[in-house]
Amino acid sequence: MTETGKRDAGRNPAGGKGRLWAGALVSALALTLPLAGAGQASAADVNNVRNAGFESGLSNWTCSANSGTTVSSPVHGGASALKATPAGQDNARCTQTVAVRPDSTYSLSTWVQGGYAYLGVTGTGTTDVSTWTPDSTSWKQLTTSFRTGSATTSVTVYTHGWYGQQPYYADDLSVFGPDGGGGGDPDPTVPGTPGGLSVSGTTSSTASLRWNPVSGTTGYSIYRNGTKVTAVTGTSATVTGLATSTSYSFQVAATNAAGESPKSTAVTARTTEGNGGGGGELPRHAVTGYWQNFNNGAAVQRISDVPAQYDIIAVAFADATGTPGAVTFNLDSAGLNGYTVAQFKADVRAKQAAGKKVIISVGGETGTVSVNDSASATNFANSVYAVMQEYGFDGVDIDLENGLNATYMTQALRSLSAKAGPDLILTMAPQTIDMQSTSNSYFRTALNVKDILTVVNMQYYNSGSMLGCDGKVYSQGSVDFLTALACIQLEGGLDPSQVGLGLPASTRGAGSGYVSPTVVNNALNCLTRGTNCGTFKPSKTYPSLRGAMTWSTNWDATSGNAWSNAVGPHVHALP
Repeated sequence: MTETGKRDAGRNPAGGKGRLWAGALVSALALTLPLAGAGQASAADVNNVRNAGFESGLSNWTCSANSGTTVSSPVHGGASALKATPAGQDNARCTQTVAVRPDSTYSLSTWVQGGYAYLGVTGTGTTDVSTWTPDSTSWKQLTTSFRTGSATTSVTVYTHGWYGQQPYYADDLSVFGPDGGGGGDPDPTVPGTPGGLSVSGTTSSTASLRWNPVSGTTGYSIYRNGTKVTAVTGTSATVTGLATSTSYSFQVAATNAAGESPKSTAVTARTTEGNGGGGGELPRHAVTGYWQNFNNGAAVQRISDVPAQYDIIAVAFADATGTPGAVTFNLDSAGLNGYTVAQFKADVRAKQAAGKKVIISVGGETGTVSVNDSASATNFANSVYAVMQEYGFDGVDIDLENGLNATYMTQALRSLSAKAGPDLILTMAPQTIDMQSTSNSYFRTALNVKDILTVVNMQYYNSGSMLGCDGKVYSQGSVDFLTALACIQLEGGLDPSQVGLGLPASTRGAGSGYVSPTVVNNALNCLTRGTNCGTFKPSKTYPSLRGAMTWSTNWDATSGNAWSNAVGPHVHALP
């Protein structure tokens, strides 16, 4: 959020020359890919790639401009995956020379996640092939095939991203076909039993678990009271659909093609009472509004002036201090017509007595708070908690629009949660570009703190065109833009109760992206009921969707509270 609206993100991965080139590539692939069914693999075929799952770091792989590294999360199988980051004129190309047999057919595949990702092969002696995908919020398999020439004994397989786009992840790459004699990875054996299983958080209906990675796995099975309830590829999981105030026993087992390991030592998790999830006593569907601690031409308000339709009031903004990561809050009494600190605190208490939550927002377009190491993470947690104690705030909103370090912001928020307790309200307001992929820092942070997260109110404005969860490009200002982008978060791991739609309250509240309250309500209906959709319709409905947010209560008041009068009752009447 900004004082007059938010800047244009200016980073549309679906536009410009990259999109035109990608379209040309699709057409080219349609002409060059071999016919399905040609040269079927035999029983003796093997995966000829060495270190196919990056379990031995980058051994046998070469990545351009030092663009590649291995990471422990996210992974598709085993304990490691490739992360490659395009930069400047480098597209993060990682290659391996693979021994093959002449006159043979091979299936080429890999699993990818994150930014634009490409898979291909050169030096086949016949037709070199490739395939690609735009941003993927979850693991997606790329597959093609090729045939070697009469004198071909080796080929070069590669992955790469695209210039200026987000990092991509790749795992479990395969050149499957006749043994070329170069040696591949050995056949899998049943993995070992996972260790370190622990409960990372609970709500009234969920339990979040984490455990140590096991080498050679492709996934993990989660057991509740001895019965398998879900399977995941990473080393954490959230089990849903639990009863309130109930204890459950959980175990985890590692799996691969060879079978499943023995179950881990059991741990017990007990669900909480009430709404949990960091939400305190919030209603099932909630409206969030940002309150401006400054005068920028919108109606000047006191907290007491904020309409009752708003369930969460985010005070914008905390101020950075000279200490890295630390914040403070300074009421702009002069700009707010003499509003005193004592009056402000009394109004906060009155809103809370009426069942509302009042939180402090950190960031904004020009916010300079930086949490990029353990020391600044500690400073952030300590200072936010001190501000909460001083003014009586119920929690914090993260609206950092100039970069966010997922590792240390996660550390900071968990430390704050430990201080504030289970009733902490934790909200986030990322830009659309921040939530296009689970590989983005904002999205990773939200998933890292999912067990204490209240709601993510993504800003559907000042955005331009973006990709929806169906891979199509949508322009802001439509029902489709709201629903197809919300779908990315819903399919990417957030609970529906943690997803809200953030819109400007008036045309003056943002540079672009304002839509009428009718469009907002139609999008809410589409997501929760499957009605009033545009051309995009989600594969299922999300009745527990949290609600909507607006910038700001002040711009809303300037327009006669038209936004909250229309959207507020609609949100509260959702199923």
